[in-house]
Amino acid sequence: MQSASYQSTGDGFPLTMLIRVGYELGFEVPAPVTMLLKLYLHPSVASQVRDPEQLTVTPETVVEEFQDKYGNRVGRLTLPAGSVRISSQAVVEQGIAPDPVNWSAQQVPIPELPVAVLPYLLGSRYCEVDRLSEIAWELFGQTPTGWARVQAVCDWVHHHIRFGYEYARPTKSAYEVYLEGTGVCRDFTHLAVTFCRCLHIPARCAAGYLGDIGIPPQPLPMDFSAWFEVYLDHQWYTFDARHNTPRIGRILMTRGRDAVDTALTTSFGQVNLTQFQVWTTELTTAAGSEQAHPPLT
Repeated sequence: MQSASYQSTGDGFPLTMLIRVGYELGFEVPAPVTMLLKLYLHPSVASQVRDPEQLTVTPETVVEEFQDKYGNRVGRLTLPAGSVRISSQAVVEQGIAPDPVNWSAQQVPIPELPVAVLPYLLGSRYCEVDRLSEIAWELFGQTPTGWARVQAVCDWVHHHIRFGYEYARPTKSAYEVYLEGTGVCRDFTHLAVTFCRCLHIPARCAAGYLGDIGIPPQPLPMDFSAWFEVYLDHQWYTFDARHNTPRIGRILMTRGRDAVDTALTTSFGQVNLTQFQVWTTELTTAAGSEQAHPPLT
């Protein structure tokens, strides 16, 4: 692994940290099946990678890589019948600052939005803008525009949706999340994204790694995480309705309109998941001492 140079702030805290991320997935495959993988670090993270990832498939299988229209790295492969293992890991260098917060960021009028941003105002498979528009305006129409309105959406979703893995199902849409009041992180994301689009704020879904850096250890098993990005003041900002607080160590893998575009695996036939392990670990320095950083407040 290539060692990183840790710069220190005046109070002794480092400016950057190294994070090891990775996963190991196991499948039982009844018959050969084609699968699309978005199990790569996003190209926008490339300059931060210090120990490159290398996706491994066992038994050895040819993987064709390409980039989709949202800029995500994608692998296409045919899983052989039997037991298949897919794994990868990498080391990423990141700053210790949490997600940026900019309360002065304002909404961009629709006529001034770049053409490439316009699709993120529209309804999509899991984000039914038409079914939730009236509800969104009733809930948030009186809130200040810009950052404050997006934060109001996050606050509402965070407090009104109950998290639990038992509430997950692959067909669950934003409207169903609203009606049922339950979901996993992707459901929090779909509902928040839909509310933002209803309010004429471009929003897109994102997924990747998010460990317990800067917060107390969490009792739930490590998983991939979903969050979203909104377009304010002609740039994209990160929001997270599930956790609803700026976090350290968020590492992007994929983004798009909704879970159709951000799904980390898509199979064209039956596969049975038999193993699921994800890790994200803050590393020590080359000297072996633990890295401290300012706690999140």
